[in-house]
Amino acid sequence: MLASGGRAPHSGVMGAHDPDPAGAAGLAASARALLVREIEASGAFAADPRWREAFATVPRHLFVPYYYVAGAGGYERRWGESPDRRVRERWMLGAYEDTPLATRLRDGVLLTSSSQPSLMALMLAELRVEDGDRVLEIGAGTGYNAALLSYRLGEENVTTVDLDPEITESARRHLADAGYRPTVVTGDGARGVPERAPFDRIIATCTLASVPRAWLTQCAPGALILAPLATGLIALTVRDAGHAEGRFLHTPAYFVPLRGSDRPDPEPVTLSGVPGRARESDRFRFLLTLTREALDPQEACSLWEREGMPGRERYGVTVGDGHVWAWLDDPEGPYAWPLPGSAGPDPVERGATRPDL
Repeated sequence: MLASGGRAPHSGVMGAHDPDPAGAAGLAASARALLVREIEASGAFAADPRWREAFATVPRHLFVPYYYVAGAGGYERRWGESPDRRVRERWMLGAYEDTPLATRLRDGVLLTSSSQPSLMALMLAELRVEDGDRVLEIGAGTGYNAALLSYRLGEENVTTVDLDPEITESARRHLADAGYRPTVVTGDGARGVPERAPFDRIIATCTLASVPRAWLTQCAPGALILAPLATGLIALTVRDAGHAEGRFLHTPAYFVPLRGSDRPDPEPVTLSGVPGRARESDRFRFLLTLTREALDPQEACSLWEREGMPGRERYGVTVGDGHVWAWLDDPEGPYAWPLPGSAGPDPVERGATRPDL
């Protein structure tokens, strides 16, 4: 059954140089079907199988008319309008690999990418949308994620925002080419889009340092916020305009940072003085990134080893009464740390000094 707002797939023509558009469309369809099978095998559709139809329908290649592949000599540009048919075929097949694609570079720095499709599917499924939900996406990227949301929920229920006007303009163009016209806004994602509120779901495709308070004020009670934070994915349930709480998903997640004039890029996490076992552990690096404002590497390492090398799913975040805190195991348990920009006491093994959240 076609989901609300769904559309038929685009023809999938490679470009003006291709003498065989039917063959190009067939290649796109077969590559897309293979990608859907890969995502399905990963279990990402288990929470909401209707996302399978969205991925099977929305043509990813229309959102990546060119992309960059890292190699020994730097980045190789793959272009769907190349005069070389073999290059066009590599571009098409690469567009449907289950891998992130670099789509915009500036001075060798990655600005935007099309995320790994299986991770996108997991995030969309974990968003647990219902028909009629209004969704705000933070980070328009190529527009592909907004197209998937539009297929599932209807374009009138989808808003996507990005700081860079070049990014939003190209996202609008890609979305129109694929037959979707959600609301695309140029602005600071940390401030949300108040004129389109209230939202039932907010999904971010860029890494946060903390949880912007503006998002909570634009959410309906019971809304869900899903966002990358400290190389993980936090799922927060919003109680009201000042309170939200939730846990991290088990999966790692690496995204470009949320950009803005008042948000400088974070300093890289240092592993100086960390023992080898912790240095090589993705779980430990997650803890170190999450507590970077509160614990030094040795303190984080001692905690990590003492608590049994916990995975991401044992951590959570609470927003309340002007404070944003991360915690281990239990919001009322012994360990909590303020996130950047949160007013509050020093990190605590919880006791009388912790504010009541």
